[in-house]
Formats: sequence, structure tokens, C-alpha cells
Amino acid sequence: MTIAILGGTGPQGQGLALRFARAGIPVALGSRDGKRGAQIAEELNGKLGSGVANITGTTNEAAIEMAHEMVLLAVPFSAHNATLENIKHLLEGKVLVDIVVPLDPKDPKLVNMPPEGSATEAAQAILGVDIPVVGALHNVSATTLNNLDWDINCDILVCGNSLDARKKVMALCSVLGVTCYNAGPAQSARSIEAITPILIRANISKMVPFTHAGIKIWAPDH
Repeated sequence: MTIAILGGTGPQGQGLALRFARAGIPVALGSRDGKRGAQIAEELNGKLGSGVANITGTTNEAAIEMAHEMVLLAVPFSAHNATLENIKHLLEGKVLVDIVVPLDPKDPKLVNMPPEGSATEAAQAILGVDIPVVGALHNVSATTLNNLDWDINCDILVCGNSLDARKKVMALCSVLGVTCYNAGPAQSARSIEAITPILIRANISKMVPFTHAGIKIWAPDH
């Protein structure tokens, strides 16, 4: 099952491409510049080795055509809405997995939510009710994703208005060796996306002995 990652040449997209490809899922890495996409894909395949290499770099439009169902959106928030407007006619029969966080352009330690309430909800408003949008993978460090010697150190909160689509995305993310939780409808993205700047603030703080931290749902021991 080939998945598409749009904006796949950025740090988050590259890390996800490496992780999914290593898990045996072919990846179509999309970029506004097809040559740039092909170049990055070649570099990523080199990191994986010939026995695993299954990342193809191309344009965003071609990547969507290659995807069987899942299309991941990993562009900066500044390009979020325009990208969706440009590709929405290609997304019929697909599930859009929106991993974008609307960080404040002046301070990534803050969030600047769009009028819809979250990037996930903005995507659903643009695409309409017939194309399911699922928010996921918002709180995973790009540094962690790109270091294949590290396990992904957080759980994945998945939200969206379609329960069936949420379940499919949870199954997809589970191949990365993470625990996924059904976080409910798209409105939940307002809380989930807002966690990211809090993690950024903690990770760069001199007051804590760690970087690249994530979040986990801590089960009670009683």
C-alpha cells in the first residue's frame, strides 16, 4: 500500500518517509519541485540501504496519484491552505492525514490557531465532508523521526470526524511501533496541535535535562 507524503522534503516529511519505508510501506514523496523530491528520495533510500529502499520522489500531484488511499500533509502551516486548495480535486477516495501544526511564525513556542480552530478543522473545511481528514502525528519530534537508531518516544493521538478513517490511520501509524489513541472528532485537534509548542518550549529549555521529548498516555498501576 503506497502512501503519499506531501511536503515530504521537509524534516518531518523526510523522517516519516524513512520510518514508513523501513516498516515496509512504499512512500511517494511529494514536493512542489519534482526534481527536488527525486533528489531527497534518493538520499533517503541511501540511508535505508538497497534491501529496504522504496521511496519515490516526485511532485505533490503525482504522489497523490500513486497513493492507494493515505495522503499525509507535512507542509509548513503557511502553505497549508493553499496546498489543499490546489490538490483537493485529486483527493476523491483518499484519506488526508494532516500532521500540520499552526505554530506562531514569530515564536514556535506558541500556537496561532486559524479561525476554524485547528489546522485539521481548516483542512476539513477546505476539502468538504466527502473527503475525510484525520489529524495525527502532531507531537513527534522531527529529530527523533530522522534518527533511525532511536525508537519513537511518544504515543500518537488521532482525531477526525470519520471513525472509519481514524481507525485506518491508527492502523497505519501502528506499523511505526507506536501506541495510537482514538482522540475523537476533528475538534480535538485544537488541544492536540496545541501540545506541540509546549513540547518545543520544554525541549529547548535549560531547566530540563532532555531534548526531543514526546507525550505518552500513562496508564495507572492500580
